[in-house]
Amino acid sequence: MHGHNGRELIQVSAAPEIANSSEGTPKDHVMSEIHLGCPPKFSGSFISHFAFSLPRDAEYIGSKNEYQAFDNSNQSQEVSLDDDGDLALPRRSKYSKDKLVVAIQHNITSSIPNVGLQVWRAELVLSDFVLHKMFTTSEFDGIVAVELGAGTGLVGMLLARVAKTVFLTDHGVEILENCARNVHLNSVMLPSKAWVYVRELDWKASWPPNQSNSASSHSYGWNLSEIEQLERASLLVAADVIYSDDLTDALFSTLERLMSHGLNKVLYLALEKRYNFSLDDLDIVANGYSRFRSYVRDETDDAEHNELLQNGMLCAFVGTRIDLTEIPQYANSYDRGQDVELWEIRYAREVTKI
Repeated sequence: MHGHNGRELIQVSAAPEIANSSEGTPKDHVMSEIHLGCPPKFSGSFISHFAFSLPRDAEYIGSKNEYQAFDNSNQSQEVSLDDDGDLALPRRSKYSKDKLVVAIQHNITSSIPNVGLQVWRAELVLSDFVLHKMFTTSEFDGIVAVELGAGTGLVGMLLARVAKTVFLTDHGVEILENCARNVHLNSVMLPSKAWVYVRELDWKASWPPNQSNSASSHSYGWNLSEIEQLERASLLVAADVIYSDDLTDALFSTLERLMSHGLNKVLYLALEKRYNFSLDDLDIVANGYSRFRSYVRDETDDAEHNELLQNGMLCAFVGTRIDLTEIPQYANSYDRGQDVELWEIRYAREVTKI
């Protein structure tokens, strides 16, 4: 999942005590551009502090909108669990009205199956969008939200500032444990009334997702009540999950299960076009993006709509590409580039040609 631009995108601060040195990047590993500010010859876990500027005219009404800076003095405090094995979040103690800082443990490099251990450019673009909606509307207040392919959990944790319940979902124990670690690292930032769950959601597995028989904090299975909340969620978010055709197919299969019941649900999906040379096309093409677009009809493109109707097929999902120039950049010191897109996607209906 390589980016193709070599510019430095964000400044990060190290946690040397947990970083593992290496003589170089393994040949089968990939590296996100977001990490290019990190020290060289590191390939293990690393803690970066991502700063988000807050608007000067933001209103701070009650605890819901008291956006707080990460307090390093509380980073190592004891984290407790309630009777159900869920994280009991402490109340905040230190506030800043000009910035929000989120501590993220991530890997500098990873194998492709573990790209969720890294931070990717589209994740920061989606974070900007989520913050902008939080600062300018009340749409996300008190909702149930799901982050698909949550990886480090950055976007979902920002959503937890105003949402009632957030499910951070991904696949694989290593990724889920890293995500849970980030929730612990930022416990002082999260509101005391927020419910944040780290849960496994394998897009290729049967539905409903696996239920847990244990209240252990190391278990990422679901209980029946959580599955019911998952299916009622009104907001879904995902970033940088479009890079493999089979995973894209599995993603949209999962989205259909989640979004076909109740058409008021919305997905905000951020992606980066990744170009490769294709022997079939003898050209530089973004095949992953093409696969994504085969599932989503652009409702502003009448020509595309008419062609689909002529072929006797209408996509189950309709989307609108959001103009990123209208979304302020709250995340500091990164370059959005030219190939990141953000889509608002809804489930419509499917008509199949006989």
